Amino acid sequence: VHLVESGGGLVQAGGSLRLSCTASGLTFSQNVAGWYRQAPGKKREWFADVGTDGNPSYAYSVKGPFTISRDNGVRTAWLIMNHLKPEPTAVYFCYVRHWSSRDPDFWGQGTQVTVSS
Repeated sequence: VHLVESGGGLVQAGGSLRLSCTASGLTFSQNVAGWYRQAPGKKREWFADVGTDGNPSYAYSVKGPFTISRDNGVRTAWLIMNHLKPEPTAVYFCYVRHWSSRDPDFWGQGTQVTVSS
């Protein structure tokens, strides 16, 4: 199984980013896909996911108009983050877990996001 992330980078406050996570080596449609976020000096925390039925879920701490979605045909999930607020570099890790699993089964390599003021 391989998860490839893309879309991170440096953006000014108020801007947007779209993170992508493309999976291979598994039946993507049977897996929940999502992201964890790791801020500097903090542990990795669950951020958002999209279920096998396409239903999104977000952590209570998620601020701003963010949207998570998926397309099983291209085995990809996206996290669109709009109106970003200034923050130090955080790393977003995509993951997949089988619908029957409680915890992530596989992880992406992580992508850095920096929002400058």
